[in-house]
Amino acid sequence: FMASHTLVFVVLRFSLLLLDLEEYYFEQHTAYHVTAANFPRFPSRKIRGSFKVCSRSIIFDPDDHEEPILKVCSNNIYVFLICILTLGTRLMMFLIILTDFEFILQLHRASCLEKLGDQTAMIAANLQSRLARSSFDKNCFQSVAEKPHMECASEMVMPLVSNPGHICITDENLYFQPLNGYPEQVIQIKLHQIRRIYKRRHGLRPLGLEVFCTENDFCSDIYLKFYNTADRDEIYYYIATFLENHMTEHTAESYMLQWQRGHLSNYQYLLHLNNLADRSCNDLSQYPVFPWVLNDYSSAQLDMTNADTFRDLSKPVGALNKERLDRLLARYRGMPEPPFMYGSHYSSPGYVLFYLVRVAPEHMLCLQNGRYDHADRMFNSISETWKNCLEGATDFKELIPEFYGNDCSFLENKLSLDLGRKQNGSFVGDVVLPPWASDASDFLQKHRTALESQYVSEHLHEWIDLVFGFKQRGSEAVAAHNVFHPLTYEGGIDCDSIEDPDQRIAMLTQILEFGQTPKQLFTSPHPQRITPRFHNMTRSSSITSPLSELSPGSRSTEGDSSFEDLTEESRKLAWANMGNLKLLSSHKIHKEAVTGIAVTRDRAAIFSTSQDSTLKMFSKELQDFQRSMSFSNMALSSCLMLADGKTVVCSSWDNNVYFYSIPYGRRQDTLMGHDDAVSEMLLVWQCAADSQSSHKRSQFELLAELEHDAGVNTISLNPAGTLLVSGCKDGTITIWDTSSYATLQQVHCHTGTIHHMAFSPDSRHILSVGADSCMKVTDVQTGMVISSVKAEEEQRCFCWDGSSVLCGGRSGDLLLWDLLSNTVTKRIPAHSGTVSMWMNELCTTVITGGEDRQTIFWKLQS
Repeated sequence: FMASHTLVFVVLRFSLLLLDLEEYYFEQHTAYHVTAANFPRFPSRKIRGSFKVCSRSIIFDPDDHEEPILKVCSNNIYVFLICILTLGTRLMMFLIILTDFEFILQLHRASCLEKLGDQTAMIAANLQSRLARSSFDKNCFQSVAEKPHMECASEMVMPLVSNPGHICITDENLYFQPLNGYPEQVIQIKLHQIRRIYKRRHGLRPLGLEVFCTENDFCSDIYLKFYNTADRDEIYYYIATFLENHMTEHTAESYMLQWQRGHLSNYQYLLHLNNLADRSCNDLSQYPVFPWVLNDYSSAQLDMTNADTFRDLSKPVGALNKERLDRLLARYRGMPEPPFMYGSHYSSPGYVLFYLVRVAPEHMLCLQNGRYDHADRMFNSISETWKNCLEGATDFKELIPEFYGNDCSFLENKLSLDLGRKQNGSFVGDVVLPPWASDASDFLQKHRTALESQYVSEHLHEWIDLVFGFKQRGSEAVAAHNVFHPLTYEGGIDCDSIEDPDQRIAMLTQILEFGQTPKQLFTSPHPQRITPRFHNMTRSSSITSPLSELSPGSRSTEGDSSFEDLTEESRKLAWANMGNLKLLSSHKIHKEAVTGIAVTRDRAAIFSTSQDSTLKMFSKELQDFQRSMSFSNMALSSCLMLADGKTVVCSSWDNNVYFYSIPYGRRQDTLMGHDDAVSEMLLVWQCAADSQSSHKRSQFELLAELEHDAGVNTISLNPAGTLLVSGCKDGTITIWDTSSYATLQQVHCHTGTIHHMAFSPDSRHILSVGADSCMKVTDVQTGMVISSVKAEEEQRCFCWDGSSVLCGGRSGDLLLWDLLSNTVTKRIPAHSGTVSMWMNELCTTVITGGEDRQTIFWKLQS
């Protein structure tokens, strides 16, 4: 026998955290620890326990918890058939019952190899061999009727450790069976309980899958790492299909729309973004990251009405102190390519455990070889930690979600841990709180309030741009002083391309311990949240423009705010009950498809255009059509009512725009202004009728020629008439400022023709539908597509309130969509194909026209 060292850990029970980094626990055997002080004579005492066979060590776990757990490195032991002997400060002997002695010998040989890379490769080969020789035990199925779909090898990932085994998915359950039976023989998750699943980048490779059975919980139910991407993807898509495309809800854009409109809190939105960006509480190298939002941790009272109380969210932590930033920039400018500004990251395993040492001491001990950090470097005080983040030469860390949660135990030393004595003689105990917090619970409550405050809500998008958005990389990151080490970014290095196994392992270890930048979610500026203050500002600062008369819904709000508030509440109530829309009457007055609908101010007359080239007037009182006008022998494609309530404007496929006078019952004028057929109005005109006689010829002034790269198929004005959006046949939307006719945004958001577009009532968003069967919500301020819904059929027309959409399409049914959940909440049979739609201001009356030549009147039932 021969040996050199013996490591002794005193813990209450076995844990995978006793293993080294990247070490595996394979199996256990019954064993006795024999005290051999008087060896070779027959021993006087033996202790019963279990003998754990691990990839780099053996561990003896005694049944008597008063006895210490013993760990012996594999390269320091000599193994023979019935016992293992080690020679250190004392002599020990384990009497064991073995079933696979050859396997232990192979692990021992692997541990004795000189190069770490060779050791790792041989251990991995042994692991794969053992997994290949075993399989999932189908006796563990919950029902004999279950039908298995797929089985493969995988690992269950937990902080700092992973456990190999087999995964099996059936038509009812997802199972994981650990190879070693630890911590239980099998883990079961019912498929119908799954609410979210995420593909993960684990160890810089696309091999991870995380499963959540609740919508808002911070920690998942299981995190799995596969040995190849194909297995991971098959499991993912099988679950997604089982959930009937439930996964399409969980995109950054869909969450953004919910957050913007106040349906998600700042805390919930940040959690969702972290999940989408590969951050997980099971991976300390990619732990969820949250911002410092306060700048005041020293006052007796916390004043959240003062902007100085808050941290500047437009800057990374490293750029908040100008003097320190100047020193960092001077070093950055002198660096060889590729340079970086910060020598440490804002999130790493060490920083996470710095915050959580009081509730997860075993993880800190595992990460730091059985020792805590020096007492003065521990998480002792919130204000001192913030001060060091502002002034420290290498400290740029952000926070973790626990600072905005409900569990304050990470701030209190409830376990009475011996965390050391500081230089001033005091022991490390509870975290010292700011003066404005009476206790830990009060601190968390005020911290949560700060996160959801008006100031943070108005500026959180700036921090998102830095961490998850367009300022994360490239020239924007340089301009924002937001450049970290190249290895921290996704795709910064391909570890598989490094041929030397020792170098590859060292590089991977360095990256995982240093910290990783989240996956980039946005490549354009993130929209600002819509806050109550912004609503009030928008309503009181509406701007008139020459095009305002083209918007029938526009009105001055001065001195009429109470009416506006009442109208807004009525609209909200109407949209909340839009599923109760009932058919009032239907009329077939055209010979071809109905293409446009316009209604007079008094709602007494309804005008409609058709592909049969006629404009017809329907009397609501008489329930019959009263007038029929034909302007040409070509189809009319749309109509609208001018603000004077006396003129209907029709566009035609013959290149003309026709003006029809309602009082005089005849064509008032014709405007020819295009080289190609007009499907909507392409040029911007100002129309001024003779003040003495409305039947005389109007005067037209060309205000602007708005050039496009493709034919314009649809346009829309915002309620105030200050913004114009045009949609082209190539799927591009362009937003124009009607005071200067300058282009504000241009976004290619559809893959085919855009059929219809409209601004939201608050003018913050534009909804568009196209030939690609997609509904897209675009943010006006940034031009970012913040929601994308793939419908089952092509949509042609719609009305919406910013969150809900009533639309009609190829099937003819009216679909009520909830954009916040991307689901159809109601399907109402209507036409054989819906082409046009009109809704009154209070959203209680709807008129639709379709390819079946019908005009249908709908009424919202209370």
